[in-house]
Amino acid sequence: MKTLTEIVVPQLAESLVSATIDKWLKKPGDWVDIYEPICELLTDKVNAELPSTVSGKLVQILVGNGETVPVGTAVCVIETESGASGEASADSRPDYTGSVQASPGAAAPAGDSEDAPMRGRFSPAVQQLAAEHAIRLTDVAGTGLGGRITRKDVLAYAASGAGKSNQQVNAVLNGNGGSHAVDAAAQVRSSGLHLTETPRLPKIEVEGAAGLGRGDSFIDVTPIRNTIARNMRQSVSEIPHAWTMIEVDVTNLVLLRNKLKDEFMKREGINLTYLAFLLKAVVNAIKDFPIMNSMWAVDKIIVKRDINISLAVGTEDSVMTPVIKNADHKNVAGLAKEIEELARKTRDGKLTLSDMQGGTFTVNNTGSFGSILSYPIINYPQAAILTFESIVKRPVVINDMLAVRSMANLCLSLDHRILDGVICGRFLQRVKDNLESFNTESKLY
Repeated sequence: MKTLTEIVVPQLAESLVSATIDKWLKKPGDWVDIYEPICELLTDKVNAELPSTVSGKLVQILVGNGETVPVGTAVCVIETESGASGEASADSRPDYTGSVQASPGAAAPAGDSEDAPMRGRFSPAVQQLAAEHAIRLTDVAGTGLGGRITRKDVLAYAASGAGKSNQQVNAVLNGNGGSHAVDAAAQVRSSGLHLTETPRLPKIEVEGAAGLGRGDSFIDVTPIRNTIARNMRQSVSEIPHAWTMIEVDVTNLVLLRNKLKDEFMKREGINLTYLAFLLKAVVNAIKDFPIMNSMWAVDKIIVKRDINISLAVGTEDSVMTPVIKNADHKNVAGLAKEIEELARKTRDGKLTLSDMQGGTFTVNNTGSFGSILSYPIINYPQAAILTFESIVKRPVVINDMLAVRSMANLCLSLDHRILDGVICGRFLQRVKDNLESFNTESKLY
């Protein structure tokens, strides 16, 4: 006996009232496995893939690409067989995570063309499976809708043995056994940036518009981009911004990191960044000045007990602020692992709603793209945001003598309703002291 089951837009977050269908990953007549993504949703919080709650044949699509519908709306109908794998229980349903896009400019296998518009879009499940088998997805032929790569495509490619030749390449990219190649690539850079990979460029889908000048185009504003615009506008219109900057000598920190980074990579499998040390310095300073960890509530100031650091992470087309919860309970090594995990999830589009909630103070590593001075906009409704600028060797006067030191600027924007120059100056000075107190004997654990 056949049964028709409607798949509806789930309640991804308490405040979420609607979602937009970005792209359908299946078409009528396709077979759908339970938990297999059937379409991509755009929301004002995160972009998510909608998995099927049943196994069966997709018989009807009720909501087209680009349409926005309320939570609970049926978007498609799936025909199931009685006795087949049933509907997923609430306890067994997977977390909704964002979709992943291939790096722009990645080479496509022979035979790919404009007939495969989905060729460069990978689901989290496919991405994870490829990583497990050391497979470059750009080498895999996709058999899904629009040339999309499915789990079956990855498994078939792995079974063929074709992916084994990529293991050495992936080892180099991941820092396992390929340090010489990475070091050689780093040496040719002249910008002073310490990058482990070539920065991705935005991949923008544009449409021509009548009435625009020659060569002009317009870009559709996504829900996330619209949320960023709304929050930034609210921040600058409601919060009286002020800012201040302090200069920090991080020479000893540079020596410490250079001493420990190789061993840390071998032990933890991730890069030891300067940002981990900065977060430790900031968290310890917040302990001494709790008012920095607060927000405005009209008739009162709320000082938050937990220190949850929002970390600004840029992607090709947006900036996300995932949160390190209870950062004051973590050592430098723990913070480094949290930074790596959240940055990876952000780049891969796998952030969950819980990753984005609860932040009390924001840190942005603007130095990662060469900035030496910036005026950050406060992450509403927090009271302050701190940027860590690029580390640059400069001549510095010490005891009336010139010395070449590794220097960096810390820039702090503050909500002048809550904070004043004196308290922020003292806070920045404490962050400076904490950073400059690191030496070659400092411990990570």
